[in-house]
Amino acid sequence: MKRKLFKALKEILFTTFYFFKKFKKKRCDIMSENSSARIYTTKDKAIWGIANFGTSIISGVFATTTVIFYHVYLNLDPFLIGVAAWIYAIWNALNDPIFGYLSDKTRSKLGRRIPFMRFTAPFLALTFIIFWFVPLNFDQLSIFLWMLLLMCLYDTCYTIIGLVYSALLPELSEEDKVRGEFQQYSSIFYLIGAIFGFIIPDLVRPEVGQTNLTWFYIGMIIVGVIGAACVILTTYRFKERPEFTQVDEPLKLGASIKYTFKSKAFLILTAANFMSILFQQIILSYMFYLADYVMMVSTIILLAALIGGIIVGVFFTNILAGRFGVVQANQILLGFGAVFLIIVPFVPDTLIYISLFIGGIGLAGPLVLTNVLYGQVADEDEIKSGVRREAAFFGTNAMLTKPAQSIAISIGPWLLSLAGFLTEEIAQPSSAIFMIKIIIGLIPGIAMIIGVILLVFYPLKGDYLKEIQEKVLQMHAEKHAKLE
Repeated sequence: MKRKLFKALKEILFTTFYFFKKFKKKRCDIMSENSSARIYTTKDKAIWGIANFGTSIISGVFATTTVIFYHVYLNLDPFLIGVAAWIYAIWNALNDPIFGYLSDKTRSKLGRRIPFMRFTAPFLALTFIIFWFVPLNFDQLSIFLWMLLLMCLYDTCYTIIGLVYSALLPELSEEDKVRGEFQQYSSIFYLIGAIFGFIIPDLVRPEVGQTNLTWFYIGMIIVGVIGAACVILTTYRFKERPEFTQVDEPLKLGASIKYTFKSKAFLILTAANFMSILFQQIILSYMFYLADYVMMVSTIILLAALIGGIIVGVFFTNILAGRFGVVQANQILLGFGAVFLIIVPFVPDTLIYISLFIGGIGLAGPLVLTNVLYGQVADEDEIKSGVRREAAFFGTNAMLTKPAQSIAISIGPWLLSLAGFLTEEIAQPSSAIFMIKIIIGLIPGIAMIIGVILLVFYPLKGDYLKEIQEKVLQMHAEKHAKLE
């Protein structure tokens, strides 16, 4: 099995470099007299999504494997793991606005996004790979410091790439439809990478009690190299619009913060996105509990139902957005999915699969449309500030919403303890089983409904949004004329 996996990964690696060589010279300039008129091919959108596959396969492996690797295979004290995780969480929240501001201020021939992606990708692979190569003769303190340092270095690289990748999306076009199509491909590749990130570690890690990590190390090296290559490949397909680096004058830090927090659309969207991250993290974090203690099945079966629904939702999202608008399409999907998650504690177990599938359709809304909505926020801000500042918004959003992950991780054990959950037993009291269903269904459903309500107050829609988009087109034409 592991030899077949190694062969398959090797073929993926060679295929990645083949595409890199083939598409290196065929770039799409993200610039024109009227950029909204630019026609993008399916190949362009697929290559855009490949970058997200690269980062998601790396982040998926990192998220699913870090705790068990350092806890079980390296016997690191759980207290030290917790300390490292909290320090990492603080740095993880603070570095987003820092690098967002730096990206917006960058002025180079390649632009202000692509250089960060292209030249950070090798370091993402390097820090990800070194993270697993802890000398096995290290003492507890040394293992802890290795874990902490490499986690922070890895997250810095991952933050830079993910941040500028999201910030580059609104420059592809001023049209929500085109932005949504790119984000649709990005979401599909993200899901594929996340699935690989869940499966690969399970195939290459040794069984409990075994110490041979050779196949695990090989797998981590291949994942790191493939992930970085996918990011680099994408940077050679697209070229940034030079008017945003040569005509725009970057704002100073104080002015940037002021314009960011004065945006009503940004604050409302970020509050709704907080709810989105909360319910997504809750569902993923406690899926194992639902599988092991309630359904008594493999987690992969439940994940298949959830991800299957997300994939279906991804294909319907842009259709709804074209019919009702971006924000209303997001509300429709969230509300639809919320209903079927809320009923999870009250339906027979066999119907939970259906609830997860339809709930997954609802999750596709924020997955595809959130970045499109932040593009609208950046459009409105450009009219007020005169400068494109996508990275500032994405960075500040990350800082404000990442606490939702900590809340999701911490709320479950507390509620389960109140319900009499037995940590060393498979058979659980009915109160604990019911609480698991509440955590995996009712609470995420309520969070989705709150997101729907918050988006009612989102101001960028209807005639006002059309006015913003027309003014942005005019501003970009004027900037392009100044550039010439």
